Amino acid sequence: MTGTRSLLDSFRARVFRLGGGAALALLVAGCGGDSWFGESSFEPHPGERQGVLIQERGLATAPHSNRPVVLPDPEPNEDWPQSGGYSHHAMQHMVADGPLTELWTTRIGSGSTKRGKLLNSPIVAEGLVFTIDRRASVRAFDARTGRKVWDVSLPERGTEERDGDFLGGGIAYEDGRIFATTGFAKVVALDAASGTELWRASMDAPVRAAPTVNSGRVVVVTLGNQTVALAAADGSKLWVHSGVAESTSLMGTPAPAIDQGIVVVAYSSGEVFALRLESGTEIWADSVTAVRRTDAAGLLYDIRANPIIDGNRVYFIGNSGLMVGMDLRSGGRAWQLRVAGTQSPWIAGDVLYLVSEDAELAAVSASSGEVLWSFSLPRWNKASKQKGALFWIGPILVSDRLIVGCSDGYVYSFSPYTGKLLGQIELSSAMVTTPVVADGILYFLTEKGRLVAFH
Repeated sequence: MTGTRSLLDSFRARVFRLGGGAALALLVAGCGGDSWFGESSFEPHPGERQGVLIQERGLATAPHSNRPVVLPDPEPNEDWPQSGGYSHHAMQHMVADGPLTELWTTRIGSGSTKRGKLLNSPIVAEGLVFTIDRRASVRAFDARTGRKVWDVSLPERGTEERDGDFLGGGIAYEDGRIFATTGFAKVVALDAASGTELWRASMDAPVRAAPTVNSGRVVVVTLGNQTVALAAADGSKLWVHSGVAESTSLMGTPAPAIDQGIVVVAYSSGEVFALRLESGTEIWADSVTAVRRTDAAGLLYDIRANPIIDGNRVYFIGNSGLMVGMDLRSGGRAWQLRVAGTQSPWIAGDVLYLVSEDAELAAVSASSGEVLWSFSLPRWNKASKQKGALFWIGPILVSDRLIVGCSDGYVYSFSPYTGKLLGQIELSSAMVTTPVVADGILYFLTEKGRLVAFH
């Protein structure tokens, strides 16, 4: 793949500078790797730890704690029914027995183009994997074989919807139903077993975020910064909450988090709210914004990463340069950290893992906001010329590995305890959404619309 050698050279040089016992895979999976994720026995020479990137701010300059990383034991999860796993988005530490090899691969329909993008991950339930492509076609595949079970095109016949490429759209599952949001401002419920349409509801604006479903309520956030709750049974509108409308935003919108009867939403204005699931009544409100350096993206206060509810805490990270841990019921801030991100963090025990906009992979204490470790990832395919910007996706935590995708077409694994690089596998094209894991199978969705399963 173009640029792969330069990226691997960058990683190798970076690991030499960082020192320690990181292992760099020399070959892709199936070509000599001898453990879980294409790992090898390569050991870099020890060296003095030093900063790799010079930047105005970031985790590389934050004080680092000497506290060791302690994680809960890996546990199996049978399903991945929504964006972020379950409605609270706190999936902890999951299991996939290695070594991993490709189980199957299939096309989900139309992949990403300049006009339309794949923005949301597949979901897994009832032994099926469900996907939505850029033209709002939903498909179901057998999780073990990749065989297509059914497919449904959501745009209505005889309308302009049939001719368009749509930005956004996602899916969720609950109680035998698939709920799909679309870039043409519709929410559609389908029977999970057959794909039969059950109901359809119209929104006031397109929906880029995947829906979140809990206790018979389907909660969606529109591009107009409205949160709408629908009855899962028939699509009737139960309540609406509105934030401040924004004229511009990043591509992609976070799915709400729901737990303990509370809905937590984030808008492109940087506003965050806790609402009662039953009524939509505001419990508290805040703004997760910070003054960011002068790059164009930093001028957007957007929050693209899913919020996380874990016990009595809720966590947000925004593009403008702030990550916060807050009390779920009062909205009081327990801590804040100056870091920007658009990728959803991952929580496991007292550790939050994240990939920042400054291409830093880091572990942060969920209780205090202390940085436990950070590792600077390559930012360019050709670092010497600063050409070919790289985009990082993830992480997720599986069997003591942090899995992170890169726009170079590779997926990398890192130690969750130290940040050391462990291994890699190569996909047919770049991963575009956060990987998911269910019943011991990892699923990756590529920009060309290929779904790849590893087991």
